Amino acid sequence: MPDTALSEAFEQARAVADAVLYEGYLLYPYRADAAKNQLRWQFGVLVPPAYADDALGEYTWCQTQLLAEPRPDTRLHWRVRFLQAQSRTVETDTGDGYHPVPSAEVDGTIHLPFDETVEQSADLVIPLADLAGDHVHAFTIPGGTETEQLSPSVRLHRVRHPLRAELRLHADPLPGPYGLLRLTATVTNLSQRKGIVGSRQRDEQQLCTSVYVEEGHLLNASPEAAQVGGLGRPEALRYSLIAAHSVFALTAGNFVSLLDPPEWAKTAVQECRNIRTWPVMLGPEGSREVMLSAPVILYDHPVVAPESPGDMYDALEIDELLVLRTLTLTDEEKRRVRATDPRGEALLGRAETLPPEVFERLHGAIRQLRPAPATGPDVFGTDRPWWDPGADSSVDPATDTVVIDGTPVGQGSKVRLHPGGRRSDAQDMFLVDRVATVQAVLLDVDGSTHLAVTLDDDPAADLQILQGRFRYFAPEEVTVVST
Repeated sequence: MPDTALSEAFEQARAVADAVLYEGYLLYPYRADAAKNQLRWQFGVLVPPAYADDALGEYTWCQTQLLAEPRPDTRLHWRVRFLQAQSRTVETDTGDGYHPVPSAEVDGTIHLPFDETVEQSADLVIPLADLAGDHVHAFTIPGGTETEQLSPSVRLHRVRHPLRAELRLHADPLPGPYGLLRLTATVTNLSQRKGIVGSRQRDEQQLCTSVYVEEGHLLNASPEAAQVGGLGRPEALRYSLIAAHSVFALTAGNFVSLLDPPEWAKTAVQECRNIRTWPVMLGPEGSREVMLSAPVILYDHPVVAPESPGDMYDALEIDELLVLRTLTLTDEEKRRVRATDPRGEALLGRAETLPPEVFERLHGAIRQLRPAPATGPDVFGTDRPWWDPGADSSVDPATDTVVIDGTPVGQGSKVRLHPGGRRSDAQDMFLVDRVATVQAVLLDVDGSTHLAVTLDDDPAADLQILQGRFRYFAPEEVTVVST
């Protein structure tokens, strides 16, 4: 490594970065023939230009913008890490040469075809004082082939395709007295598969479209969209930067948190545009020298839970659940897990030999203690129906009202719906400006008021009233319809 201090910072961050790198690498039940493992790698995949298509949500590039407080001698070390796919085929000698087969058994061990991976990385180290305009660093990851002879007639054949990519770094001093520097770091996959891209002009056109297309445009989607530019996704992954993420470190100076910025930096943070990346602080609480830009959402200073005995890969699922489910696999399923991938075999062996005291730690943990709140009124052991509004004569959903814009609103009132921005259901967009009838005014134990409503143009409204199935809105999410 070109800088020892920066390398040490990267090594300290490796556990968290590796958790990102192998997120979704294998999904339970960890077999190659499981349906969940037929569509692989959803996070941080930078596909080749021949496959990029915004209708599929597949892109060649990602962008990270960071805010730094540099000093005159500050050096930035940027390392991008990713997985390179390596296809493994099982081949047998049929007399006229070796040919791929679905599986083969040698000395009681079954062998299956599968796409393995090789960890790769590229580094860019530059003094920030020398960063004027765009700094571009192109790199190539070579391909290769390997053959492992299992028996005189059975072998494993592994193939890696070459990858070509580009790191582009740009620095913009921001106005103001704080000396902030906005760093824009872009990773672009430039890999090509021979015979797919017809000409240099077509390649440049595709790359330009990929880089500058706006997010969220689901245009030109079609049943044929799973195959783009002659590439299906499994083949495109072999020319992709998989689970790509970046680690940034400063030898001097600090980064600014984009999740919890100081008041003076909030405007600059709001102007940062991170595309398909999520930058967070790495290292101990309070440190600001290293940042991880991940394709998944994290919090500042993330750590791997100390109770976790090892990688489970399966979309950050609960380790305890996955260990228990792994132990329920049949002997034949376990045999196929071992044949799928060495990491799956290690996971299975860890689950089968997990000591009881380690397994108990997976059941729960207390991260921090805080004083208990002051004791409130004693409602336990009394006749106060705090948990049952139906037994409390002071509330009645059929007759209670809530004042909205000066008008009492209760059962039978007409309201117009305006779902709030804090809702998480995408279906709420279809309810905007719809007229509804209030069926009840409800008060929860926290003192919040809710309106139970049915849509006036819903032909099933009568059935919903009969079954007590309503839509619920806060008073601030509706306006009164004049009658």
